Amino acid sequence: MSPELSVIIPVFNERDNVLELWDSLKAALKTLDGEWECVWVDDGSTDGTWELLSGLADAEPECRALSLARNFGQTAALSAGIAAARGEYIAALDGDLQNDPADIPAMLAAARDGADVVSGWRRDRKDPFLSRVLPSAAANWLISAVTGVRLRDYGCTLKVYRASFLKELELYGEMHRFLPALAGYRGAVIKETPVAHRPRLRGGSKYGLGRTFKVALDLLTVKFMGDYLSKPIYVFGGAGLTLGLSSVIMAGWTLYNKLANGVFVKDQPLFLVAIFFALVGIQFILLGLIAEMLMRTYYGSSGRPPYRVRRRSGF
Repeated sequence: MSPELSVIIPVFNERDNVLELWDSLKAALKTLDGEWECVWVDDGSTDGTWELLSGLADAEPECRALSLARNFGQTAALSAGIAAARGEYIAALDGDLQNDPADIPAMLAAARDGADVVSGWRRDRKDPFLSRVLPSAAANWLISAVTGVRLRDYGCTLKVYRASFLKELELYGEMHRFLPALAGYRGAVIKETPVAHRPRLRGGSKYGLGRTFKVALDLLTVKFMGDYLSKPIYVFGGAGLTLGLSSVIMAGWTLYNKLANGVFVKDQPLFLVAIFFALVGIQFILLGLIAEMLMRTYYGSSGRPPYRVRRRSGF
């Protein structure tokens, strides 16, 4: 029988933390009514983490372990774990001991009560303020404003999902941080709950300020996928019409200056800008039409509808 809960733990060079994390996870989940499993995903570690995980999977019936060919990043590691997970619910957990597995049973109970995503909120975060907490707060505000899925802590890995939502998502780049937003676009019921957060005692952080640019670019992708994937002409056509209208206004002003003030067209740089805007506007509209055809081809060939049915009755 498939377990009720699958816990996915991506790790990269976390050999010193694996055994302690496993002991705390077993202690936290031993009171659960249903069966559970732990899927470890070694993301190309070079410190002997895989050898430890492999032995753990051989010794513990709840353990399963995957090893990626190289370091692909947390999104790819989570995606591999999601594909291997067999549970009705999936919990994601960091491998650095900063998340507390003791929070999982309460989050699972919230998911059983109807939430499709239960997101952890590190209310008392144990990280450096300037390099981690402040940029994270700014990112949380920006992501919430752009996507409309408002959470106070998108960066917290500790979350519990209904597996049916995660299995539908295709993850690339650094999309793991946007999982609640992607699920929200599919109609997920999202709940946020405070969770414990502990300082890192061993190993070093795998993230820095450089990922801010990746977050900004991926946010544009998420916004487009969520709001405009099935209607790309609204983005490209809207931009094209705006540029076209601007071109008409600038050309009209150029004509007015010629007739009213005697200023020749060659002496008005604004006319060149109007021509440029007109050409770019036409290209945007044509690009939108091409995107529309690609979108319809995608849905037609994949057999995947642009919607998700939550419940059925009488079938």
